[in-house]
Amino acid sequence: MTETAKDQLFEYLLRLGDSSLILGQRLSEWCGHGPELEEDIALINVALDLIGQARSLLTYAGEVEGRGRDEDALAFLRDGTDYRNLLLVEQPNQDFAYTIARQFLFDAFHLELQQALTGSRDARLAAIAGKSVKEVTYHLRHSSEWLIRLGDGTPLSHDKMQTALDDLWMYSGEMFEMDGLETALAEAGVAPDRTALRPAWEARMAAVIEEATLQRPDDGWMQSGGLRGRHSEHLGHILAEMQHLQRAHPGAAW
Repeated sequence: MTETAKDQLFEYLLRLGDSSLILGQRLSEWCGHGPELEEDIALINVALDLIGQARSLLTYAGEVEGRGRDEDALAFLRDGTDYRNLLLVEQPNQDFAYTIARQFLFDAFHLELQQALTGSRDARLAAIAGKSVKEVTYHLRHSSEWLIRLGDGTPLSHDKMQTALDDLWMYSGEMFEMDGLETALAEAGVAPDRTALRPAWEARMAAVIEEATLQRPDDGWMQSGGLRGRHSEHLGHILAEMQHLQRAHPGAAW
């Protein structure tokens, strides 16, 4: 593998791993605060799945980089501008409706992405995706069912769900952005073309949103930049909490 190809693969693995890591961290904030015990446990299980995926991807990224950084170093010892996660996943939980809307938008994309990655010419990446597909299938079923339950529930739950969907929709466009790096990886058969994933995502949106008696927000101006290291202020607050122990006690082990 050429140095350019290594750099491209490393960057791509960060994009995948960081989105799972940051969303897993966000969901973990619900631990002990879920609307009911069963849902409290369900959200934490989804968070654990995402963090497990992040571990596999960041471990692989560290090996590709070849600078001696392992999953922990990549997760806990980078600055905010070095993260490559989608802006959507760093948005605050706000309330349960926001959490479900954010999860649904991401899950529907994430499942299409993981299914496509099972056909990657990179055998390691394909294997990670193969395991992830099973987990993400459950994640999407869970978020879809809650979106329908809240959207087609009481007038209050319907309004809260619609507001959350409207507010978060502007972060959905970034999931399908392509740049030179991912175009090169797609041509090499390593990564899928994100734009090719959109029709299935749109079909999923239409079906579930309609069943939830909600209105699909209009496509307008979309936020972007997370995949290139330009983030909202929310990421800094996540990292301050997530990295505190490693920063305060460098090299600590137990």
